[in-house]
Amino acid sequence: MINALLIFLGGGLGSLVRYGVSKSVIANFQTHFPLATFLSNSISCIILALTVYYFQSKYALSNNLKIFIVTGFCGGFSTFSTFSYETFELFKMGYAWMAVGNIFISVVSCLLVMFFLYNK
Repeated sequence: MINALLIFLGGGLGSLVRYGVSKSVIANFQTHFPLATFLSNSISCIILALTVYYFQSKYALSNNLKIFIVTGFCGGFSTFSTFSYETFELFKMGYAWMAVGNIFISVVSCLLVMFFLYNK
């Protein structure tokens, strides 16, 4: 039961932070590129990798904290569905190269984050 509560709280917090990132990007950047989603997903990957690969080995995080951060916060903060929707919209609007670039940059950058933080 405690795990469900930790996931619920972490997910809510992550979703609120993602909303804040989105509002901040919209207010400060004019672009067709889905920058807010890219930033949310990239930052979420950094937090997840730091939690799982770096902090865990240095500080032996509790399972409750890992569940709160990894499943809850990162699950609420990152968004594959929005990434998919925005990429599809780029294709529909005729920005095929930007859509392909979004797929490539998003996937490769997140995998590189995991790779580099895992190998520290």
